[in-house]
Amino acid sequence: MAARNFASAAPKNAVLVVAEHDGDKLNPSTLSAITAASKLNRPISLLVAGSKADAIAQEAAKTAGVAEVLSVKDAAYDNALAENVASLIVDVQNRHTFSHIFAPHSSFGRNVMPRAAALLDIAQISDITAVKDEATFVRPIYAGNAISTVKSNDAVRVVTVRSTAFEKADTTGGNATIKEEAAAATSDKAKFVGREMAVSDRPSLGTAARVVSGGRALKSRENFQIIYDLADAMGAAVGASRAAVDAGYCDNSLQIGQTGQIVAPQLYLAVGISGAIQHVAGMKDSKIIACINKNPEEPIFALADYGLEADLFEAVPEMIKQLKN
Repeated sequence: MAARNFASAAPKNAVLVVAEHDGDKLNPSTLSAITAASKLNRPISLLVAGSKADAIAQEAAKTAGVAEVLSVKDAAYDNALAENVASLIVDVQNRHTFSHIFAPHSSFGRNVMPRAAALLDIAQISDITAVKDEATFVRPIYAGNAISTVKSNDAVRVVTVRSTAFEKADTTGGNATIKEEAAAATSDKAKFVGREMAVSDRPSLGTAARVVSGGRALKSRENFQIIYDLADAMGAAVGASRAAVDAGYCDNSLQIGQTGQIVAPQLYLAVGISGAIQHVAGMKDSKIIACINKNPEEPIFALADYGLEADLFEAVPEMIKQLKN
């Protein structure tokens, strides 16, 4: 019951945002979570943990809307093991009693925040796209086919934020105070073994302004190469439908959709993708949606701002040629 010490005291009028970072700088999704938290019009504390927390905290302190940065310098948090980070969140909450705890709805947030909510004995509110008031939030359900407005009566609201639904906070002009915090007890139930990173000169899929995605119609891993070629010609990131990933055409890190990444670039080009609702859930907030498909009856045409009815094996090479010229 120690995890619920906060319940004996009224939560203070402040919001905690748990920072996701790569050891050198804040992840852009954290900046979106800060914007979401600012909708509550309450002071925002940003929790930064890791062996380089001091340096990241210095940069984070410049972020507009952040009142204070809580810096926990400890290598135990370098690889964002969920057991350790969740324990730290609970420990910080017990000391400060925040009214809300926000984090990005990224793989980091989806891994850490449910554990923290469980330790606090609180129902998490996931993947919000709007903040109505201190207790009421909007989130998509049924692969984005319905929008749910939920209200929480918990003493503390634990919330993850869909980063594509909120603008990124300005990283200049802020002047937050930095406060050192003690580390929490760590867990021996999990340990970091290693990480294999895919290295690419292309833009990151989560933050790219342009995304080109390929689907099942590419027919093979060899044919999927034309998606890479088109993306390179456009200066775009590469994505894929689940069907393409399951068929082995590309790595699963490229999957966009309900069970993959959620993106909202300025331009999203779907090549050989039918437009199943599971895929649409991951890209429907894109500013401009275009598609190439030889079947005009596919659902993607109803969603697209621009559609080209053509054989992709003829259209894409011609596009690449024109772009290079």
